[in-house]
Amino acid sequence: MRNKLAVLACAVTLAATTAATALTEISATAATGPAVTRPVVTGPVVTGPVATPRIAAHFDLARGQMPENIALEPDGTADVTFAAARQVAAVSPAGATRVLATLPAPADGGVHTPALGFALTTGIVRAHDGTLYFLYASGTPDLTGVWRLRPGGTPHRIAALPADGLPNGLVLDEHHHRLYAADSVRGEILTVPTAGGDPTTWSAAPELAATGFLGVNGLKIHRGALWATNLDRGTVLRIPFGPGGRPGAVRTTATGLTGIDDFAFTGRGDEILAALDGPGTVVRIRRDGTSSTVLTAADGLQNPTSVALRHGTLYVLSAAYTTATDPNLLLAPVPGRMAGAGNTPGGHR
Repeated sequence: MRNKLAVLACAVTLAATTAATALTEISATAATGPAVTRPVVTGPVVTGPVATPRIAAHFDLARGQMPENIALEPDGTADVTFAAARQVAAVSPAGATRVLATLPAPADGGVHTPALGFALTTGIVRAHDGTLYFLYASGTPDLTGVWRLRPGGTPHRIAALPADGLPNGLVLDEHHHRLYAADSVRGEILTVPTAGGDPTTWSAAPELAATGFLGVNGLKIHRGALWATNLDRGTVLRIPFGPGGRPGAVRTTATGLTGIDDFAFTGRGDEILAALDGPGTVVRIRRDGTSSTVLTAADGLQNPTSVALRHGTLYVLSAAYTTATDPNLLLAPVPGRMAGAGNTPGGHR
């Protein structure tokens, strides 16, 4: 077992090194000047309104427990994907971690997974009945796709996605029985019925494309539109749902957000809290596109990947992709004016 963990630790370190190099390149291309190590913002940088953050759970980097995405249960349990471990796990409010599923490793070990070179679980969403849907990128046609896990069941794939892509962000439109998945390498958003079946390209707009590493990333449904981030470009995008659910014209609502990953709406109109992976911060993005920093590495962040809000508590996952130190789940109370529904299951248009 020691040898296996040592090998995995080496693989994770190699992947982190690759990602670090790519993130450095992103900083240089996403900004309008030289490379930076903090988010470029158009408003003042402050350290509020999030107060008294605490680390609720620490994860095991040597076992590949690099938390990538989060979905919340009604009791505050966080369902998370552990990227390099190929796992889905439940983290209780007390910080206890229970593995719900481990996906099969590809025959080639995942070395052909685009952009990263290792197989990983990515986006996750939860339906009202407790069913979990999540994405797996393996670089192989037999495993890459949308997977489903019903309570007490075993995971199985309900839709194959392109093996030459990297399925990443995921959102559920439970009212219309649809899932939307972001492919960060191919630069497109795909849609799949919750019952399973063949994927359909919903949008391949130029604004979704990568510029060297990863493009479209996080996804949310909010106020009649599908919202997305683009990691390479450092942008937040709004794509309205048109007639028949078809995509309307893409509008860029915020820029200069180096390394932006997943995000959540605060419940105050179009205000957003977003994880900036490379800079290691969480930022608040206002409706006018200006942003300010609310959490940093000083609070315990280690390459934050995703955020969620529920009942006045902010959840932040840190994967430690490039820091290689203390992947964790951070919790922090937020003021009532920012304690909206956040990540709720089954988004509605």
